[in-house]
Amino acid sequence: MLLKPKMLSFQSSKNVLSLTEDLLVRIYELLAAESDRKSFRLVCREFRRIDSLTRRHLRVIRIEFLPILLGKYPRLQSLDLSACPRIDDGVVSLLLTRVGPGSNSPSLGHWAWGLKSLVLSRATGLRFSELEMLTRACPCLESVDVSYCCGFGDREAAALSSAVGLRELNMDKCLQLTDVGLAKIAVGCSKLEKLSLKWCMEITDLGIDLLCKKCVDLKYLDVSYLKVTNESLHSIASLLKLEVLGLMACPLIDDVGLQFIERGCPSLKVIDVSRCEGVSSSGLIYVVRGHRNLLELNAGYCLSELSTALLHQMKNLNHLEVIRIDGARISETSFQVISANCKSLVEIGLSKCVGVTNMGIMRLVSACINLRVLNLTCCHSITDTAISAIAYSCRSLVCLKVESCNMITEKGLCQLGSFCLLLEEIDLTDCCGVNDKGLEYLSRCSELSCLKLGLCTNISNKGLSYIGSNCLKIHELDLYRCTGIGDDGLEALSNGCKKLRKLNLSYCNAVSDRGLAYIGRLEELSDLEMRALHKITGVGLEAVAVGCKKLADLDMKHCEKVGDSGFWALAYYSKNLRQINLSYCGISDMALCMVMGNLSRLQEAKLVHLSNSTVEGVELALRACCARIKKVKLFAPLRFMLSSEILEILHARGCIIRWD
Repeated sequence: MLLKPKMLSFQSSKNVLSLTEDLLVRIYELLAAESDRKSFRLVCREFRRIDSLTRRHLRVIRIEFLPILLGKYPRLQSLDLSACPRIDDGVVSLLLTRVGPGSNSPSLGHWAWGLKSLVLSRATGLRFSELEMLTRACPCLESVDVSYCCGFGDREAAALSSAVGLRELNMDKCLQLTDVGLAKIAVGCSKLEKLSLKWCMEITDLGIDLLCKKCVDLKYLDVSYLKVTNESLHSIASLLKLEVLGLMACPLIDDVGLQFIERGCPSLKVIDVSRCEGVSSSGLIYVVRGHRNLLELNAGYCLSELSTALLHQMKNLNHLEVIRIDGARISETSFQVISANCKSLVEIGLSKCVGVTNMGIMRLVSACINLRVLNLTCCHSITDTAISAIAYSCRSLVCLKVESCNMITEKGLCQLGSFCLLLEEIDLTDCCGVNDKGLEYLSRCSELSCLKLGLCTNISNKGLSYIGSNCLKIHELDLYRCTGIGDDGLEALSNGCKKLRKLNLSYCNAVSDRGLAYIGRLEELSDLEMRALHKITGVGLEAVAVGCKKLADLDMKHCEKVGDSGFWALAYYSKNLRQINLSYCGISDMALCMVMGNLSRLQEAKLVHLSNSTVEGVELALRACCARIKKVKLFAPLRFMLSSEILEILHARGCIIRWD
């Protein structure tokens, strides 16, 4: 544990300060947690100087501090601006002309010279001219992420092509990108090794063909959701270094196209053809036959059944580590073949598979003892017998998903609690056989970090108290519609689970303001869902706002009894909020304007059916946040009541408006 400044004695302070700069740097680099690094730089000025010289990565949340931070950390290699509510041309111009307020430097800051990685995801206000200026200012740039910049197109792609040393580029959901822009990138960034183009719907076979001819060093390519055809697979097959290929939900590719992959891509290790309607077992046979060193095969929801011919080819996949065949029909014999030949498996996905039985699972795990992730979602025939076999054989299991497996009871959880002590995540959603005794057994898994208990109506405060007492590493807990959970359970939870970051209390009708006061003790909480908590008022919301300073996502739809006092507290204390759902809440015009205006990091808001707000109040609230809001959901009739001016302003600033 790193000592806080006031804990250091005079003598120890003197000894620490006698360390050389080289030793201090080495100590700093050993601190993995950001909280420890923060404590380090608070010790003294010398430690703060070491932090400034050594820091290589910076993720900025408050954009107003960005110039100061860039001046403070001159040796950055990675800059993440994805959490900033609005990055636009003006911000970039400011950053490239001075460093920090009051700086007299006429040239761009040193921060850009050594930058290798830049994350601009969702930077909807940034356009091609400033983007080009930014990329040219960073001569060492190797990685850029502009995913979900929905307005980005060919001009922005041309701007990115000036980064000639680029090796990684993420352009997911750049909806205006066409073959022309992709050609610019292919020609300008010939060193590319990793490229993601998911949802770039205007890309065709022509663009993919040119990309494969120019960027021959590609190791990772994701064209999921594109309307490319088998011609693109013919081009992709020429990539000798390609290791990872993503083809999820490509509706126009089929088994014929996968024949090209069989004869090409000699380095292929991972392929994803999930939700490809034209792909069958025959197509996968081509892939498996041509790539016996395959490590990961994702074929979820594209196979009607796991055929005998495919199983025969899978006997050669001795190195296979991950297989996902969600939604397929599978027999007990299939499990026997997989377990006998794919003994290196660490993950298998069988979600919604037909034919999964206790005997099949027992055969699978008898040989696949190294399994770490197992997905049995909606495998309704699974009982405690299968869970016991999993627990006994797979001692290294870290993730188990058994949502809607209604025949699992406390007996199965007892076995998991006895043998799977490394378990970190378990999904028991809609497992009505889970009760308090089962949670007592499960609480022996002290490494548990994610627990999903939604719709488990047989658990109560007593069961939650076991989790609160023993599972101290929990950071995500889902209690959706757990009607037996109330204030006492939340008290136990808040006393033990101090690392909790994500909590779902929606429709837990017994929770009152007292319960939210306990939630207010969870200082690490960043995501809270509390829909339809009819007993809570402004008092409870105020407790959450005051105590949970890191809260970034709040969903309080249908919390009708919360008054303006709670919303005022939210506007004053919850400065980190980025997403909020106030639909069907009784918020007034004035409180709504305060919330939308004061929350300077707010990016997404749902404001449907606000019974105590007027059209004028909603419009004023939108004006208060229009400079930074990225997505807003409004009551459908407001489309014809709000002024055309405010709607045009929001559209011009790249805000997505959805009507309900």
